Amino acid sequence: MEGLELVWITDVEYIADFTMLLTFNDGTKRRIDFLPLLKGKLFEPLKDRNKFIQFALTPWTIEWYNGADFAPEYLYHQGVVA
Repeated sequence: MEGLELVWITDVEYIADFTMLLTFNDGTKRRIDFLPLLKGKLFEPLKDRNKFIQFALTPWTIEWYNGADFAPEYLYHQGVVA
């Protein structure tokens, strides 16, 4: 069924400031500026760039040092095709 395929992040490259290049399991690369997405108690600390760059790639998405993460489907739709 269309629209039900699972999406996950297979690679992440930090570019600069709050921007990353994400590669998804379908091979699509999307550039994302995370700054406008950093809202709410869990994400506010990530507005400090030194904290923002403390991330890791998990089997599905990227996760920050404080446990914050975004659904890969959400990031897929937020990004600009690179």
